[in-house]
Amino acid sequence: MAALNYHHLRYFHAVAREGSLTRAAQLLNVSPSALSVQVAALEAQLGQKLFERRGRGLLLTEAGRIALAHAETVFRSGEELLDTLKGLAPGRRQVLRVGAVATLSRNFQLGLLRPLLGREEVGLEIRSGGFEDLLGQLEAHALDLVLANQPATIGADSEWQNTLVADQPVSLVGRRRAAPLRFPEDMATEALVLPGRGSTLRAGFDRLMDEAGMTPRLLAEVDDMAMLRLLARESGAVTLVPPVVVVDELEAGVLVEHCRLPALHEAFYAITRRRRFPNPLLKLVVGG
Repeated sequence: MAALNYHHLRYFHAVAREGSLTRAAQLLNVSPSALSVQVAALEAQLGQKLFERRGRGLLLTEAGRIALAHAETVFRSGEELLDTLKGLAPGRRQVLRVGAVATLSRNFQLGLLRPLLGREEVGLEIRSGGFEDLLGQLEAHALDLVLANQPATIGADSEWQNTLVADQPVSLVGRRRAAPLRFPEDMATEALVLPGRGSTLRAGFDRLMDEAGMTPRLLAEVDDMAMLRLLARESGAVTLVPPVVVVDELEAGVLVEHCRLPALHEAFYAITRRRRFPNPLLKLVVGG
């Protein structure tokens, strides 16, 4: 099979993004007819129609959508190659692109990334999102690092690398009270704010309740750690959190740590992909 012509792929990519031969031709500074010939050549090589005409515009066919996804991966890889190799030059400003799951503690993120803050030669891009979506961006070279409270699944031929960067204790925190909080006895009567049922932390707490034969009194269930912190501070309820989430409130005396649950902990992972030229800034965050 003949090798793929990347000029054809670049022209196709431009037409797909613009949805118009005319606009793509202007962008590429070529004639629409020349551009049409290049796209037709790619279609002939692939043996599939990539566009169908709708009025004055062009819409991608199913094959076209597949080709576009692969084209974007190819070009992102090329951009990563240029950025990475240029980044090896001394004195050049480097950027670390970090994805963090939406439920992750902001205080933890800040502590981990602190070595990069305030350095003029370093730039940070931080994106929040769902775990699977962020892993997809990492795989597509749109991110250098994903921070999460669970590891990526590793198979026999996996390219994921999971680094355990912290293992935090978990506590019940709340406002100061006259009598000590008893665990698990008071869980049936004390208003509780807990992480959402999809979290490993919540699963562990529910297991402890089942073992004690108790049904906790729920005030709220929250997936987002920032909201969990806010409710811990404002609701007056007892909240299940890693203390790192509410460290400022604990230091200020707004909240107190009622009791630590030794059976529970929250692990924090830095997830990367094996790459020949990893971002040099990763060493400042995860070592290696």
